[in-house]
Amino acid sequence: MKAKGYILAAIAAAAYGTNPAFAVPLYADGMNPVCVLLFRYIFSLPILAAMMAARGRSLIIGKAEAMQLAVLGVLMAVSSLGLFESYNYMNSGVASTLLFVYPVMVAVMMSFFFHEPFRMSTGICLAIMGAGLFMLMKGDAGSETGMLGVVLVMLSSLTYAMYLVMTNVSKVLHGVSTLKMLFYVILFGSSVFIFALLLGTPFTVPSGIGGWINLAALALIPTVLSLGCTTAAINTIGSTPTAIFGALEPVTAVVLSVVLLGQDITGREIAGGLLIVAATSIVIASGPVDKVLLRVKKMLPRLRRR
Repeated sequence: MKAKGYILAAIAAAAYGTNPAFAVPLYADGMNPVCVLLFRYIFSLPILAAMMAARGRSLIIGKAEAMQLAVLGVLMAVSSLGLFESYNYMNSGVASTLLFVYPVMVAVMMSFFFHEPFRMSTGICLAIMGAGLFMLMKGDAGSETGMLGVVLVMLSSLTYAMYLVMTNVSKVLHGVSTLKMLFYVILFGSSVFIFALLLGTPFTVPSGIGGWINLAALALIPTVLSLGCTTAAINTIGSTPTAIFGALEPVTAVVLSVVLLGQDITGREIAGGLLIVAATSIVIASGPVDKVLLRVKKMLPRLRRR
């Protein structure tokens, strides 16, 4: 049973890492991130509705739930837009790796705003993450590269961390199923892209059937498939092992960016990405790590006396 959970967690992470493989070719086809995401969100809605209908679930929600889901929808849409915009300014695999700082941000937010204990492991992770960010913001020759892309991904990570924290602490949304929540988050999030179009963002569509296939794949693989496998994995092996397998997200994105998209990646970017993944993995496995750190802390006075 656990083996099945591990496989589902791996599929979920790898599926989410395919975002660049489908999005970047659409940019080359003349589409902009706003329209790519609008179609992705809209195409996801009937799939999610069909999944809920198959399970006999209702789409009815109350006013209080609708208000909070609308906020979550805006946060998710801004997070998606920040990530997809960053693909225009930096290696898309590196951008997906940089996005992986969100668990560290969640840990810090929960500590400062909701009085969760600030763990030693979190402090170490912040230092490691800072080193990784520095390496990703610098080229091999020391020149700054893709700074706007880094800022956009940081915005994406921050808003996604806010989304996760709000989902975690909201008492109103605790009774809302995952599928229903995602349906309304995507529905309300779509309004952000419609608003961007009303403000003057050009409306673009694929020029051929290949582009429409990429849009459908974006809705199906990194959205519906990834979510479904994540939910099933959490129910089977728990949230922590599932989150650890999330490290496959940036790995998949980097491999696909290099192999399918022909994007270059430097040794410095790989090193910086590995530091980000390491920092996040420590946060996810903070319980065992903190126990080891506490033992080391207790041993230090004895070693000094020797």
